[in-house]
Amino acid sequence: MIVRNFLLIMVATLCFSILFNIKGKNIFFAALGGGITWIFYSCSLSTFNVDIYSIFIASIAAGIYSEIMARVLKSPVTVFIICSIIPLVPGVAMYNTMLETVQGNVTTSVNLGIHTLAIAGTIAIGIFVITSSFRLSALINKKINLKKSL
Repeated sequence: MIVRNFLLIMVATLCFSILFNIKGKNIFFAALGGGITWIFYSCSLSTFNVDIYSIFIASIAAGIYSEIMARVLKSPVTVFIICSIIPLVPGVAMYNTMLETVQGNVTTSVNLGIHTLAIAGTIAIGIFVITSSFRLSALINKKINLKKSL
């Protein structure tokens, strides 16, 4: 079941990467990032049974994968990060929020809207933590190398 979902997520991310106009070998690695992100999400959701925590773990995995692949393939990080987080984007939650709003269920709509914003914020925080860590380590390495050369 998890292998089937992994392959389906990879195909969906591959299609998105084509729409995102990614070229060459980066298409495969962008799709792989989406699959890896989904595996981290699925495994942590089955372990902890809390979707916000699972999304945080998956967004951290997406950030690490994207930063590493960007350096290995000498491509921009955004190529990989955007494709890697596509499986986590709360599209269904946004749709359900709007549906409840249109139907006049204000309380349910507000609850779903807050949960949707929490998911989006969690994705952003996870990516921010990893991106900042990689940039900080690059800055520290640069200063260390500068001191060694003096």
